[in-house]
Amino acid sequence: MTQRLRRTARRRAAAIATVGALLAAGLTAAAPVQAADTNLVVNGGFEEGLTGWFVNNGNATDRATLTPTTDAYAGSGAVRVSDRATTGSGPMQDLSGKVQAGQTYSLSARIRYDNAAGPATKQFFATMHYGAATYTNLVSVTATRGQWAHVDGRFTIPAGQSVSTARLFFETPWTSAPADDPDLHLMDFTLDDVSVVGAAPPAAPSKTIEVVGKLPGEHNPLIGHKFGADGFGFVHDGRVYLYLTNDTQGYAPDPVTGVSPGINYGDINQITVLSSTDLVNWTDHGEVPVAGPNGVAPFTNNSWAPGMAKKVVNGEEKFFLYYANGGGSSNVITGASPLGPWTSERTSTLIDGRTPGASDVAWKFDPAPLVDSDGQAYLYFGGGPASTSMPPAERFNNPKNIRVIRLGDDMVTTEGTAAVVDAPVAFEAAQVFERDGKYYLSYSSHFGGNDFGGNQTPLPGYPGGGQIGYLISDDPMSWPKETYAGVLFPNQSQFFGSGTGGNNHQSVFEYEGRHYFTYHAPTLNKRINGNTTQGYRSPHIQELAFNADGTIRQVVGTYAGVEQVRDFDPYRVFEAETFGWSKGVATAKTDGGSAQFGATAPNLVVRDVDNGDWTALSSVDFGAGAASVTAKARPLTTGGQIQVRLGAATAPVVATIPVDGPVGQWTELTAPLDGVTGTHDVYFSYAGPTGVDLFELDTWRFAGADALPVTASAQARCVAGKVFVAVQARNDHDGPVDVVLSSGFGERSVSQVASGANAYQQFASRASAVPAGTATVRVTGSVAGRTVTTSRSVDYPAVDCGS
Repeated sequence: MTQRLRRTARRRAAAIATVGALLAAGLTAAAPVQAADTNLVVNGGFEEGLTGWFVNNGNATDRATLTPTTDAYAGSGAVRVSDRATTGSGPMQDLSGKVQAGQTYSLSARIRYDNAAGPATKQFFATMHYGAATYTNLVSVTATRGQWAHVDGRFTIPAGQSVSTARLFFETPWTSAPADDPDLHLMDFTLDDVSVVGAAPPAAPSKTIEVVGKLPGEHNPLIGHKFGADGFGFVHDGRVYLYLTNDTQGYAPDPVTGVSPGINYGDINQITVLSSTDLVNWTDHGEVPVAGPNGVAPFTNNSWAPGMAKKVVNGEEKFFLYYANGGGSSNVITGASPLGPWTSERTSTLIDGRTPGASDVAWKFDPAPLVDSDGQAYLYFGGGPASTSMPPAERFNNPKNIRVIRLGDDMVTTEGTAAVVDAPVAFEAAQVFERDGKYYLSYSSHFGGNDFGGNQTPLPGYPGGGQIGYLISDDPMSWPKETYAGVLFPNQSQFFGSGTGGNNHQSVFEYEGRHYFTYHAPTLNKRINGNTTQGYRSPHIQELAFNADGTIRQVVGTYAGVEQVRDFDPYRVFEAETFGWSKGVATAKTDGGSAQFGATAPNLVVRDVDNGDWTALSSVDFGAGAASVTAKARPLTTGGQIQVRLGAATAPVVATIPVDGPVGQWTELTAPLDGVTGTHDVYFSYAGPTGVDLFELDTWRFAGADALPVTASAQARCVAGKVFVAVQARNDHDGPVDVVLSSGFGERSVSQVASGANAYQQFASRASAVPAGTATVRVTGSVAGRTVTTSRSVDYPAVDCGS
């Protein structure tokens, strides 16, 4: 096996054809494949079109067209490769997580080329890209023009090879200028019947966090069942959304020690989304597959440090999720709502070396948008080592490594030239918010070292290493060093102790008249492993306060976190993956849309539920009393049950739901409640046979003891080619009621609806087709002097306005 490094010029040995011949001979003599063999390639016969395949994108210059064809070696399908820009521009499949270091595999494929002007014979390689600049030829064949050639051989992955990234592709031998003779180097070819047979992929290590990572009564970290970093707070329709770098993606604790290898930032290509209306109970919306071959924007590799904005573009409200594509560039994808669905309006990165004014910025990442009150949008980005052309003192104190640039009206293009942000001791993580006509830019400070002119003492008042500094300006494009206002937040290790240091990434958002500060710290990682942490970070929030002169009072990081904004309303259908606190459970996406957030929103379930696990909600307001609790559950074994407790996981049981539906089928199960009034923390504890997963959970719903009479209806209709969901409630009570109408496309509150009157709202889906879904009507009124809330769920049918 020959391993080589490809750099910008993709240099290879001149005698690669000879090496390939030796390689093939050596591979044939390899040890036989193990007995428990399996084919690791998906759709190797291309009978399902291009499913599982994409064009090699390991280098920016790689480019080709893949076309399904019936001109196959066997079966009805193959793939035609054309318009190749480089010799490595060929069909690729991601085998990450399937192949293992030290294992031997058998590789087989059929290749044919027909170019009349091409050579009589041509060598082809099956090659593995192990990430970064590491490429290895696995098997080669010399094909005869017009005839199917058989790629057939064995390869062994070295025991020391990292396989966190392993992508198989097919290519012709490298040359520095293939376009000079495309008939010789860039001929079209057809590929069929690809297989990689060997040891079955290892079972994925459990990522379930078994400890109580967020302690009952505490509000930081925000969640205890997964990690997340670089939180960006965004408010829409009365709800706070938090977008996070998915630190959980690489978490793989050893089943014996419980310790995971250190975080591998280079593998992260998903963004985690949470939301809340009270800042303590958070709903997990799962991960957005942003980058990588199966991502929304497959021309990018990573998704770090997200930023979110919304704007009406051509009369349509859109949502824009910005992210760092590693350190070299930044990009944006577009959503129809804060939860998607997501699409890419671009085919190349938004911020990169071509961006005017950014050439001196080492790291063109950490994009943070701001849409000003006049509708003009800006993007803040940048960081990393200072320019070596500066004197050492300036490189340290004023590295000028952050930029701001105007965004176009479409939010996916830039306008003009990026301006310098002269933030003192700047490192990364610029973010801006506006308050009372002033603009506040916060950022993370660097730690010195050779990248910043050597270790020095910062100027008086300037930030120390790993602190959050801030500036105040009258102009969102103008940030001279004179606008520096101080340190907003010291390093988090000052508050959370050993193992929680390092740089940080923050945002500020306003919610219901108060400002909040987001940051991260390895506090969950610390509770799992003690003071030696592996870099897995968790989101935190603290309230932000201001002095009379507009400066910010320095933030103190605490486990207590922020106060709960409002009590939790239980009288509705809500997602089971909404946690105030939890122990031992995980979440996963499932088919279909969300019962609470609509048919186009992702639906998650609570999984890996074992005997003794529990989830909890903070400060649930039952008012005059709850009559019943309903769970939508899927039993995985017999004998499981849900116990409802008030105040603690070990408190007396107030209701028991036997999870006795058919195993493997989703079932709604209800248990009565008696005497549950007022406001309580609610614990759902799970019991059943040990050593097995008990069940999965989708939704919860409580019903009030005194039901208010209400007639609810919902329907979906087409208006100008788009689907609108109309929800109506008629007050059948003898007094006025307050009504909340909600669907996955929005929510509307109507106060003091008279007896016999209706509340109505038509919600725009902004889509031409939606599947069947559920809307919720919630009414609150007075019964015998007590305030009572009643919830009704109503279904509406699927509608396709294009059919």
